[in-house]
Amino acid sequence: MIRLSDRINRLSESETLAMSRMSRELKEEGHDVITLSVGEPDFFTPDNIKEAGKKAIDANYSFYTPVNGYQDLREAICMKLQRDNGLKYKPDQIVVSTGAKQSIANAVMCLANPGDEVIVPAPYWVSYREIVKMAEATAVYVKAGISSDFKITPDQLENAITDKTTLFIFSSPCNPTGSVYSRSELKALAEVFEKHPNIIIISDEIYEHINFVGKHESIARFDSIKDRVVLVNGVSKGFAMTGWRLGYMAANAGIAKACNKLQGQVTSGACSIAQRAAIEAMHSGPGATAGMLEKFRERRDLVIDLLKDVPGVETNMPQGAFYLFINVSSHFGKTYMGEKIESASDLCMYLLKSAHIALVPGSAFGDDDCVRFSYATSENLLVEAVARMKKALSRLK
Repeated sequence: MIRLSDRINRLSESETLAMSRMSRELKEEGHDVITLSVGEPDFFTPDNIKEAGKKAIDANYSFYTPVNGYQDLREAICMKLQRDNGLKYKPDQIVVSTGAKQSIANAVMCLANPGDEVIVPAPYWVSYREIVKMAEATAVYVKAGISSDFKITPDQLENAITDKTTLFIFSSPCNPTGSVYSRSELKALAEVFEKHPNIIIISDEIYEHINFVGKHESIARFDSIKDRVVLVNGVSKGFAMTGWRLGYMAANAGIAKACNKLQGQVTSGACSIAQRAAIEAMHSGPGATAGMLEKFRERRDLVIDLLKDVPGVETNMPQGAFYLFINVSSHFGKTYMGEKIESASDLCMYLLKSAHIALVPGSAFGDDDCVRFSYATSENLLVEAVARMKKALSRLK
């Protein structure tokens, strides 16, 4: 019998990937499944970025890359951070990784020790929880509900901090809620961190360019804490480049050096072709996918309007990303053909089996009253999905 490590046994399967797997299995059986569980744009990478990748192949960029990324890509990232965010970084403060997820994992593994506490506002992206587990640290969840647009307050943050707190990790725009922290809200959180100089802030900004309220704000803008912020971003969401697997961090040079050291023992440098394409993406700027942003806005407004006719669901107006985090708790305790709905997980399985709609239960993100609904698909499918959802929920008694 093969004995697996305690480390891997402690980890949970990604619920988002699990729902995608079950959706595929039903599709293979011939069912018409509408998948609303996937967190990726349904658009193609812009042509100029694809051309940069093709040129890189022809130019024989087929050798190992520097662990922290090509120098000219790191320079381009510094340029982007200055142009779009007003942030000054040097190339030795940038580490390019195989996706933003690796950047986050690098940071947590380099900064958290067993027994340390990591504050995680909930709802949170599913992998934060498991990455903290891998570091053998303890996640401390600070819950924010729909009434506050799923955003925590400075008082909540202050109350969660102990002498064991070493890290704080959050996303804005947020996966799974689409919530966006304003500059004033970030400033208020920064003022709390000013009083606790040992805490490092990991700011996941991968949805930066999918923002419906104007200019993106980063917590790294506050000079008093900038040196303690690990800014994580990438090209997957804003440039429709999920499969290219290219993310990066901008951080204190000491933190960047440590992450470079770790990455050198795990994966080494990111894909050479993806890096050359990413240089073009950095120079293109957010305007390259402005049409994608407007389409997401239209879809958000469409689904919000459609859900008004679905009884027993509650949602807010998300300001970014491409998700709705829908409270479905009014349906708990109901049954259909002897099957009782006790949680959002039960409801997701019911909707998958009876309506062939794939959503992700909120338990994956720290709130089992809700389900995550991704509107990164066509308007026709969104209309059909909400109609199926309405019909299936009406059968619950």
